[in-house]
Amino acid sequence: MNIAPEQSLARFLEAPTRFLFFTGKGGVGKTSLACASAIALADGGRRVLLVSTDPASNLDEVLGVSLTSTPTDILSVPRLAALNIDPAAAAMAYREKLVGPYRGKLPDAILRGMEEQLSGACTMEIAAFDEFSRLLGQPEATTDFDHVIFDTAPTGHTLRLLSLPGAWTGFLDSSTTGNSCLGPLSGLEKQRVVYENAVASLADGERTTLVLVSRAQRAALAEAERTSHELAAIGVRNQRLILNGLFQAAGSDPVALALQKRGTDALTAAEKFLTQMRLFKIPLRSQNLVGIPALRALVTANYFHANNQPDEVASVVLPATESLTELVDGIAKSGRGVVMTMGKGGVGKTTIAAAIATELARRGCKVHLSTTDPAAHIAAAAGKIPGMQVSRIDPQVETKAYVEQVMATAGKNLDANGRALLEEDLRSPCTEEIAVFRAFARTVAQGKDAFVVLDTAPTGHTLLLLDATESYHREIARKASDMPEEVRELLPRLRDAEYTRVLVVTLPEATPVHEAAMLQTDLRRAQIEPYAWVINQSFAGSGSHDPLLVTRGRGEVQYIREVVEKLSKRTALVPWVTEEPTGPERLQQLFQTTTKSIEP
Repeated sequence: MNIAPEQSLARFLEAPTRFLFFTGKGGVGKTSLACASAIALADGGRRVLLVSTDPASNLDEVLGVSLTSTPTDILSVPRLAALNIDPAAAAMAYREKLVGPYRGKLPDAILRGMEEQLSGACTMEIAAFDEFSRLLGQPEATTDFDHVIFDTAPTGHTLRLLSLPGAWTGFLDSSTTGNSCLGPLSGLEKQRVVYENAVASLADGERTTLVLVSRAQRAALAEAERTSHELAAIGVRNQRLILNGLFQAAGSDPVALALQKRGTDALTAAEKFLTQMRLFKIPLRSQNLVGIPALRALVTANYFHANNQPDEVASVVLPATESLTELVDGIAKSGRGVVMTMGKGGVGKTTIAAAIATELARRGCKVHLSTTDPAAHIAAAAGKIPGMQVSRIDPQVETKAYVEQVMATAGKNLDANGRALLEEDLRSPCTEEIAVFRAFARTVAQGKDAFVVLDTAPTGHTLLLLDATESYHREIARKASDMPEEVRELLPRLRDAEYTRVLVVTLPEATPVHEAAMLQTDLRRAQIEPYAWVINQSFAGSGSHDPLLVTRGRGEVQYIREVVEKLSKRTALVPWVTEEPTGPERLQQLFQTTTKSIEP
């Protein structure tokens, strides 16, 4: 594959704006491209700050450096510094900023109550947003750097993050009471200028470029197009599109030809959108993009290994794993309950959730397939099959319903002034978090009588949701009568291994596996034990003989072994399949394939 110089990443970086945002569907390569761009600009003499806004950041592993929430110099790349906006650390600092001035002045019980009020996911998000806005809207915060590159969370979270400056400045403009769901607005009022500057920076095409990253996949391209329109609607119109991981088969290998055709078909279907965008192309690499040398090579325009033969070595035997069929056999025995797919964005959680749901329905079970992902495409993945209901937790719909419910109950007997105050409080962006949480609890409760298969948002968002669960549970313990039964029972249900089965989904690559391991640690800290791991889209198990795919397959083996031998008590391996697994019939491929050892 020959990538024309005018379409390469090197060409894209010839005249960059001060702020660059890399965003897109999970797993499309945002972090790799953001890191490679930062390294290339630093190598070219620019001073660069690389920032991750992803709650589940993997900058540390990609760069090989332990990062914090303050800029850390990357010693192997002069002029480059990087940081992670850590939501938990930001929330702790935010709480202390609000509570600290009252220590020694108010009773300890009141201080504990204030800290409890500021312990939920909403506080975590606004605290991280505070730091994001400071870097974007407070010039003195980044005066040491020529460029600031943001590696953002997967799209749904990013859209919410980018819309928050407008939401909060609007809320500040309309507030008359000085209160919000986070308590006194004085802290937010002090940030007004910073928030307004952040909004202005985002909308200024001379200062900011929004880089949409996609692969040649229908779902990723559809999400990129949707994101492009939504970002333009909030004023972010200076956009570029990078197509990452483009693949060309080296011969007649069926798996390679199917991979190439799937990409070509996806690009053809998205032709109208692609012609509207300033486009750049990156070929698929044979190795994982971890470490500075690999990231530097990513900028090289014609770097491609498809015609290179792999080393002649002995056949590699994969460790013993289960099939997806065997995994569903175990789940089906209970006859009801909740199945949750979790993991890094782009690992195929939606596909695995849809496959399990359709297979359970095919076996005669009553199934409700739903999603907590703001950027969901679960209906398209699953299709229609008798016995299965498909839905999504829509933040806008849930927020509207929640506000109407609160006004009809809590606001029913209030006078005009009281209703106005309540309406004002409900206009806070934090209201959405509460509404989505309650919808999540209602969906989980349906597992009493049927199977509920939940496709969760990418890891960071999911952890915020679980944090909200823990926070609500503590609050409920103090005033249980104020909450619906399904909310009171949510955390116990998630912890009940007979009721909820959590499947950790990953790809056989370094970053997805290690991020999934951290997710598992967090789940166990919340007393939630994963039921099994699913290693998805394995070229090692596909039987391909294409040189590039064989090389990638060989690289997968160490991570498959790491999962089987060190991380999971039960592991299913799902090979890469030739037809895109969407709809009930094509999803059946995931149950009919058998894994094969890699041949030399």
